[in-house]
Amino acid sequence: MIFVFGGAYQGKTEYALQEFGAETVCDISEEGEPDFSKDIVTGIEGFVARCAEQGVEPAEYFASRRNQWEDTILIVTDVSQGVVPIDSRVRAAREANGRLMIYLAKEADQVHRVFCGIGKRIK
Repeated sequence: MIFVFGGAYQGKTEYALQEFGAETVCDISEEGEPDFSKDIVTGIEGFVARCAEQGVEPAEYFASRRNQWEDTILIVTDVSQGVVPIDSRVRAAREANGRLMIYLAKEADQVHRVFCGIGKRIK
């Protein structure tokens, strides 16, 4: 698995499409669950927020499906920067996103950070 992360609107998906020759994309930022048959699954932070609202731990969700995403590029927006939200639900989603990112980085064959459309392999 290749894990790509970075801030919002930094060109993560475009980077992955160009860098790895991926063709198919599943965007779960607004709705749905990951379709790991696609080359890229992006918008995972939206899925994490929905999981947090339902009391589901996203890292456990991904761990239980480990064999399904071994050959997938997973893209997550890093929401850990900035002011800590007052709303406890938003904080819970942000913390769950961080736990998932830690898990994915640990499991990944490669980890890339994208900033201003420029990717840097960090693992």
